[in-house]
Order: sequence, then C-alpha cells, then structure tokens
Amino acid sequence: MIESGEPREIHHMACLIGYGAAAVNPYVMLEGLGDLHRLGELPEGLSLDDAERNVIKATGKGLLKVMSKMGISTIQSYCGAQIFEAVGLDPALVERYFTGTTSRIGGIGIGVLATEALGRHARAYPDPEGELLPVGGVYQWRRDGERRMWDPETIALLQHSVRTNGDSDRARETYDRFAALVNEENARHGMLRGLLRFREDLEPVPHEQVEPAAEIVKRFSTGGMSLGALSPESHETLAIAMNRVGAMSNTGEGGEDERRYRPDPNGDLRRSRIKQVASGRFGVTTDYLVNADRLQIKIAQGAKPGEGGQLPGHKVDRYIADLRHSTPGVGLISPPPHHDIYSIEDLKQLIYDLRCGNPRAEVSVKLVSEVGVGTVAAGVAKANADQLFIKRSPDFFFKRTVKI
Repeated sequence: MIESGEPREIHHMACLIGYGAAAVNPYVMLEGLGDLHRLGELPEGLSLDDAERNVIKATGKGLLKVMSKMGISTIQSYCGAQIFEAVGLDPALVERYFTGTTSRIGGIGIGVLATEALGRHARAYPDPEGELLPVGGVYQWRRDGERRMWDPETIALLQHSVRTNGDSDRARETYDRFAALVNEENARHGMLRGLLRFREDLEPVPHEQVEPAAEIVKRFSTGGMSLGALSPESHETLAIAMNRVGAMSNTGEGGEDERRYRPDPNGDLRRSRIKQVASGRFGVTTDYLVNADRLQIKIAQGAKPGEGGQLPGHKVDRYIADLRHSTPGVGLISPPPHHDIYSIEDLKQLIYDLRCGNPRAEVSVKLVSEVGVGTVAAGVAKANADQLFIKRSPDFFFKRTVKI
C-alpha cells in the first residue's frame, strides 16, 4: 500500500498501481476536500462524505478507462504489469528504482528530482508566511505558469494567418511569426525534433542527384485522424490540398461522407484517397471501400501505441453518427486489438476480403515501431499486403512506408 501526499490525479494512481501498489491513499487530496467543505466551496447540499465518495468513484472510472485502452480489464492484471516506458529519466535511476522499464533517450537523475521535491516543499511552506502558492499551470495555461506549446500568442497568430487572404503579405508575415514561435518552442521544451540541426561539415548533395519535388509530394500523406476529431471543414480542406499536389489524405477511422466522392464545381475533390479500416469498423461500407486508392488496416494507434481510440458522446452528433452508422450522443470506442485478428491467418483473411471489395486498391497495414515489430512486419508481408506503414510516436516524428 502507498500512502503519499503526492498522488492527486488518475495518471499518478495508474502509475503507482502499475508498479505494484495494491492500494493508494492520497491523503492530501482527501484532506483538500475537507478544506473545501469547511470553506463552503463544495456544491450546495453536497456533504463531505458524498464528495469523497464521488472522488473515489471518479478515480475508479478513470483507472478503468486507462486499463481498457491498454486492453486490460482487471486491476489484478494491471497491478505490477509495468507496461510503461520512461521518457527523460537517467538509465541509472531507472535501473535502480524502476527496474525493467525501458528508457531509450536518458535524461535527469536523482539529484534533479530531489531539487524539484525540495522546491515544491519550499513553495508549500514559504518564509515569510502568507505568500500565495504559484498557480502552476499544469492543466491550463496561466500567465505565470509552466510554458506550453500552445499559448494565447501562438493560437492568435495562427487564427489571424488563416482568416486573412492567404496570398496577402500580411497573412504571410503573420504565419511566419507563428512558425518561428512554434519552432522556438520545440527547441526550448527540449523536444527531440526541436534539438535536431543540419550538419554544416558536409557538402550539399548536387541538385541533379536530388529527387524532384513533383515526385516527392506523391508520397506525402496526412495523418489518419477522423473528421470527428478534426471537424468536417478541416478534414475536407486537408483532402483538397493533398489532391491538388497529387498526394494522399487519410480518412482516419471515422468514415467519409458520400458527397465527397463527387468533384466540386471548381474541380476540387474532397475525397480522401486512403481509407482506413480500424478495429471499430466505423463507416466501413462497400461504397467507402470502392472509393479508395489505398485501404489501410490500422493495427495500432500511432499517437498512443497499445491504446484504443475514443470519441466522447457529446461529439457524436447526428452527422457523425450517420457516417459511423451509430447512435447520436453515444460515445464510441475503438478497442486496442482487432477482435477478428489474432493471427497472421486472420490478417490475411481481412486483406483478402478488402481486395474482394476493391480489387484496384492497394492494401497497407499500419504498425507502430515498438519492441517485436519486426516479427509482426514479417507476418504482414506473408499476409500479402502491398505496403507496410510503420510509425513511431509523435515525439520522434518518424514515419516509414515500405513497399512489399
């Protein structure tokens, strides 16, 4: 059992249980409820006992959501499973305190963690007394809080650059300011892609040896995010842009409106050339399949490997529900595994079925670059897929498509 004042959110509880805690007592969080009750800041009519029960119930639901996305259904299976990867921790620290956890890029050691802990204690017990605690800004942007990738300045610049005429000098200048801020933030936050630099000690490759841009863009493709996540307007704009340059947009797993299969009066086409087939099978119909140049079987989430997807009920309006052949207002969950794929033979059967639905389309399989992906990739090749799409997590910003 862990008794600590640090745990205060679902992630903390899940991490402690995942490393073997059979129970967690977050006493500071519970005492904080008592303070709110004494100050009269709880909703009217809500007793302290009811507030504590609500928090415990919400914590249980949060843990269930975390576990279910990982394909685990019981606390007993999650407890001590240690299905984590450490990001930004020194390997020596991980080896001693989190033995067995993967830590690929290294990071801070026990000294920095101790300094941070002492700093938090100093803020809680300041000298002189009466000084207010800093707002922190962990969950929401605050002027004096933690730095964030998206703040009022970057959001305002992006909005202004797209609302004005894209050909104007003012729009270009606004977008350049936005891009500079975002690129600067990448480096400032220590993101791996923000720390990469071009080498100055190498001779540039002659232009005649470089593949022309007109050929390179043919391999461009958008991320497979559904219109339920992006909005129909953004999703269709991406499709138009990619079709104009001869590249490919990806529907994600949310289906596609049949009206997008017909060209617009100006000749633009809003149809996504890549149609995704995911575990939820949302929007997968015969019309959907035949209007594809490539059919992509999504075995794993690229943004959160090992987890499923979820669209909250309040986002499932009548239009989204119609595209996904579901019920408005009811949340939709794509489970982590395809429940009809438990072997290479099952995958081969799905590839065969998709070819029967659209013999002209290529069939690709999307995997995530995790431990053991080579064995799975070999199975994908044996299942007669045309392409293997491997994606690393967003922090590494790595994608690789292999023609089989």
